Amino acid sequence: MTNRKGFTLIELLIVVVIIGILAAIAIPKFANTKEKAVVASMKSDLRNLVTAQEAFFSDNQDYAGGTYVAGTAYTQTNGTAGAGRLAISPSAGNTIVVTWGSAAGWSATVTNPAVTSTASDVCGIFVGNGTAPNAAVTTEGAPACY
Repeated sequence: MTNRKGFTLIELLIVVVIIGILAAIAIPKFANTKEKAVVASMKSDLRNLVTAQEAFFSDNQDYAGGTYVAGTAYTQTNGTAGAGRLAISPSAGNTIVVTWGSAAGWSATVTNPAVTSTASDVCGIFVGNGTAPNAAVTTEGAPACY
């Protein structure tokens, strides 16, 4: 009598099909996770910008404006009395555009090309009498994406 141990071809095919079904369910769930992380970094950069702007204001009694791109030189347009540089370094891939409103306020937007969802591809914030960059940004000092 022969003792055969092992799996039949049908059993192996069933296991492969089950693994394929599980992968088809799991991969789309994880694909969205990276985009959510990038959006979180965009909001974090805006919160850090608020702190940097307040430190700049403390030294200059004015706010700064300009464009800040991660890993590159940035252009800065100081307000009426500002001097020096805004201490901000955006996360990888993020571009922050700060619009100087007056010595009493500013607004900013941040974008990242890795975010493809049209529901949250731009995040914005405003402080003081700065103009909200979008109707979705409703609370001063709180970033919102749109």
